[in-house]
Amino acid sequence: MEMNRKAQAPTALKRKPSRKNLLHLLGPGLITGASDNDPSGIATYSQAGAQFGFGMLWTMVFVYPFMAGIQDISARIGRVTGHGIAGNLRRYYPKWVTYSIVALMVVANTINLGADIGAMGAALKLLNGGSALLYAALFAFGSLILQITVPYSKYASILKGLTVTLFAYVATVFIVRVPWGEALKGTFFPSISLQPDYLTTLIALLGTTISPYLFFWQASQEVEETETHKNQEPLKRAPEQASDQLARIRLDTYFGMAFSNVVAFFIILTAAVTLHASGKTDIQSSAQAAEALRPIAGDFAFLLFSGGIIGTGLLAVPVLGGSAAYAVGEALQLPTGLERKPLEAKGFYAVLVVATLIGLGLDFTPIDPIKALFWSAVANGIVAPPVMVMMMLMTTNRRVMQQFTISPRLRILGWMATALMSVATLGFLLTLGK
Repeated sequence: MEMNRKAQAPTALKRKPSRKNLLHLLGPGLITGASDNDPSGIATYSQAGAQFGFGMLWTMVFVYPFMAGIQDISARIGRVTGHGIAGNLRRYYPKWVTYSIVALMVVANTINLGADIGAMGAALKLLNGGSALLYAALFAFGSLILQITVPYSKYASILKGLTVTLFAYVATVFIVRVPWGEALKGTFFPSISLQPDYLTTLIALLGTTISPYLFFWQASQEVEETETHKNQEPLKRAPEQASDQLARIRLDTYFGMAFSNVVAFFIILTAAVTLHASGKTDIQSSAQAAEALRPIAGDFAFLLFSGGIIGTGLLAVPVLGGSAAYAVGEALQLPTGLERKPLEAKGFYAVLVVATLIGLGLDFTPIDPIKALFWSAVANGIVAPPVMVMMMLMTTNRRVMQQFTISPRLRILGWMATALMSVATLGFLLTLGK
């Protein structure tokens, strides 16, 4: 009887699509896309704009279909099976594959956590003075307290609300003068260089935009959605919900990734018309980009840029920590989920806490944060192609997806994205010794 009630319950897509309902439909995809523009990503985008001006704007248009396609595939894995990526790897593939991928992803996430937490502390120091390390610690512990004490159903709303901070980077552009003719030319008629610096930055942009932790997070959030809403089930158990839920995933994911890439586009554009135009071409952190912006674009632009770093960090830190916790929990068959109370999922929350605290600890060591960010990119680059290969194998396997194997269009897009990231990673590794 309960299953019938769930099957008969109307979903949000069947109601009149008011603005409120549209916002309700945007969830895992929007949060995932917004978290992609974390402080580490802001540093990469700022460096691209500062070093090459308008010459890298085209990448955000080019990468969008691949980014949206692979995230759509990630979301379908969670919604169809009721398990995240690591959970499905454990069920259908050798253990060494699961453990290797999860270990690499956790290492990359932990380093990335340290870089993002440190960047938030540095940004607040720019705005308020004081100790960047103290601020970093407060951000880390504050994020952990929220994740542990606030149930997912409410915490997701907090994360969704934080996405508005990304509009700071859209607003910044309208404070400075933009030669839109040149910008549009760089977007749609780029001059692509084969110089090592250009190729390295291009690879870094691809790696920043298509990141493994985003795959794990969005798939696991779809699982959380089915467990949180009583009228929803994994599609393998409730195929009658497929039409509505897959349409919602498409809307949520393609909107969320478009939002992410529009913001990244504006960050590159801001750096191009300010830093590059004034000869400041070496930007190695998001805080450095904000500080360099002040004498060129004024205090208001500086405030928007710095505040955006903090806002995006507050959004990205729980996604990085959470995706690591989901992956480890699913791989080890532990109870997982932000909706669970700490005593109901001790291992899950332990991974969340340990990863965040180790990341924070990196900020208190002599390790150069720029080098830490670099090696985080290396780890992400190494783990992305095998994760994507396994995802593509899953979504074309009827044992895993039953009748919900992906369409030929998504299959082509997914394999193209996988090939793109494989070539980018190979190119990145080849530049390490140069």
